[in-house]
Amino acid sequence: MRPVVWLIVVLLLSACAARPPAPIEERSGRPGAKPVAPGYYRVNSGDTLYAIAFGHGLDFRRLARWNDLREPYLIYPGQDLRLSAPSSGSTSGQSKQPRSSPPAESQRTVNPPAKTSTVPKQASPTPAQVKPASSSSAPAGAVAPSGWLWPVPGRVLRGFLPSDPSRNGIDIAGREGESVVASAAGKVVYSGNGLLGYGELIIIKHGEQWLSAYGHNRKRLVAEGDAVKAGQKIAELGRNDRSEPVLHFEIRSHGKPVNPLGHLPAR
Repeated sequence: MRPVVWLIVVLLLSACAARPPAPIEERSGRPGAKPVAPGYYRVNSGDTLYAIAFGHGLDFRRLARWNDLREPYLIYPGQDLRLSAPSSGSTSGQSKQPRSSPPAESQRTVNPPAKTSTVPKQASPTPAQVKPASSSSAPAGAVAPSGWLWPVPGRVLRGFLPSDPSRNGIDIAGREGESVVASAAGKVVYSGNGLLGYGELIIIKHGEQWLSAYGHNRKRLVAEGDAVKAGQKIAELGRNDRSEPVLHFEIRSHGKPVNPLGHLPAR
């Protein structure tokens, strides 16, 4: 090998050896951020405590208690929230993960629980008492003995399956743009599009036990903190990821999905 060529090879090898390895790409939401520990959730801009609890099938009160959060449940981007009860040896439910600095007043504050909304007082019928939904339509304002209303009058396209996370509620057929109404009186605790798979979503809190959710809207007509009455128009029906004009509707008790057909008026 010629001396000049040998010198070039030596210089190239030296340069490669001196170059530091490329940094491992972080996957925790922003460059340089520490990874999120297992069992925790890192708050993103636009999140609310209610939406985080809803997305993980948790009761918002438990989520707040596990993280030592008090009303008005202030959370901020970059904060790590514990998603399960602390170990018995822990003296606090507060997340041990490092936090970002609290946000300015202009950033997101989670709305406090509704004080004036009420839970439907009459006992809901058992699943055995509920008649299967027929293909015929019923008025959206039809009131069930338990106090819940059909949010739209269309037929049920897909029912509730407790073993399938994608079937935590029912899909109700409709016409794009038609009115979606509140199934019961309560307070809007989420109005946005930050939960994957729900599109434009509205979540309403009914007392301390119940939530109802309305997904795949074309347009949301209420904001977080709004008090709504049963039968009040809250959105316009939109399309799901299959391009079907449909409303995805859920009812949850203490954060857990229940079959809406066990609470809505029988058809």
